[in-house]
Amino acid sequence: MFLARIDGHMTSTVKHETLEGFRLLIGQRLEGDGQTGGDPLVLIDTLGARRGSTVIVSTDNEPLRRAAGNTIPARLVVVGLVDQYRPTGGAA
Repeated sequence: MFLARIDGHMTSTVKHETLEGFRLLIGQRLEGDGQTGGDPLVLIDTLGARRGSTVIVSTDNEPLRRAAGNTIPARLVVVGLVDQYRPTGGAA
């Protein structure tokens, strides 16, 4: 699991049938110091995260497989919305 900042959403007119009904978000992984790291990621959202939100992302797609079947071609899923986040090394 890791934290990510939501930077936007995606719209896809053609996608794998198991992804129907799921929102696709663009997120940026957050490092311990609060800075973004790595390439943007496509996340599956079932919780209604908004742009600018900090979310908890799971790399285990078991909940998705239970909901959409074993053939779902996705791994990163938003499993929590963060209310407060203080990066390490930040002011108290």
